[in-house]
Amino acid sequence: MRADSRRSRVPTFHVMDVWKAATERARTHGDVLTLAAGQPSTPAPAPVLRAAREVIDGHVLGYTETLGITELREAIADYHSRKSGIDVDPENVVVTTGSSGAFTLLFLAAFDAGDTVVVARPGYPAYRNTLAALGCRVVELDCGPQTRYQPTVAMLEELPEPPAGLIVASPANPTGTVIDPAELAALARWCDDHGTLLISDEIYHGIEFGTPGLAVDAGGTEPTSSAWETSRESVVIGSVSKYFSMTGWRLGWALVPDAMVPVIQRLASNMTVCPPAISQYAAVAAFTEESIEELDGHVRRYAVNRDLLLAELPRLGITELAPADGAFYVYAGIGHLTDDSTSWCADLLRETGVALAPGIDFDTVHGDRTLRMSFAGSTADVEEALERMARSDALRR
Repeated sequence: MRADSRRSRVPTFHVMDVWKAATERARTHGDVLTLAAGQPSTPAPAPVLRAAREVIDGHVLGYTETLGITELREAIADYHSRKSGIDVDPENVVVTTGSSGAFTLLFLAAFDAGDTVVVARPGYPAYRNTLAALGCRVVELDCGPQTRYQPTVAMLEELPEPPAGLIVASPANPTGTVIDPAELAALARWCDDHGTLLISDEIYHGIEFGTPGLAVDAGGTEPTSSAWETSRESVVIGSVSKYFSMTGWRLGWALVPDAMVPVIQRLASNMTVCPPAISQYAAVAAFTEESIEELDGHVRRYAVNRDLLLAELPRLGITELAPADGAFYVYAGIGHLTDDSTSWCADLLRETGVALAPGIDFDTVHGDRTLRMSFAGSTADVEEALERMARSDALRR
């Protein structure tokens, strides 16, 4: 009997191997500093934790509506309206099991096997790997520093034909770059004009920074904007994982056009029944003023950590840095040190206990010469990691 299907033969998510090695290092040495994890180091906001306790005591926690409980869909719609100044009908909000669940349902709803979907490189690997598993043809646009690591209309115009879909992320993982609002609007209009579904990954919204004096980008940081400010034919993906500090609660959402709502309903009712009930009821409290105040405090800490890395990494000889406009990553070129970022990061972990993510997950061409550092942890951990790296043989090759 065959052990696996052809569609299952996608690349592994290599950062998970880093986490495994870091866990083993912590067990044997107890000195790990993890700057590899793409998640906050803080718990859910206090109002969410209170709500979860009340839900456990007061709810049966059975199945909910497939597309999410009404209270949560209303809270998400109101949040987008307040943040982006757009009118969102709760009926267009689809709650999912993490943003990963939203992407899978969306890909199934919108694309057939053989359809072409365009993504940026470097970019989040699960886009291309999930699409590939579903039989789609993935085209990667090589997005370097000349376009601030983001796709442009000019790149789309060079394609032989309009694709079925385009995925953008702003702020992006791994680079942290934000798409200029005018460029995002232009991308949305191009997609509408060419019958291309624009999927805008906005899960890092809320984690945005101004430009410090030491920033590597000369042009300043643009504020984030939403694809729905221009096109209601696009899809916006959100999540409680990043800004809301709730990765393990596995709750995401999508803003989808009217015609797509029943399609997602059919698929989700068969594939997942509903998102986690306890997470839904508790997450309503994530959008309160008390929660937002707590979460903005985390962002202020991220900003301190970001500025620290952008200042100190060049002093360690790591000068090729993507503009960290938002999210909580610094994406760095280390081609002067290695052409095997996986081995280099493994050596650094063994020598210093500092865990970083090799770039091969994010860039299938240049990733062996890049790495990603997360600054979502404490400032003390970032400072200690830099001190250990400064003493490391890995930076003196």
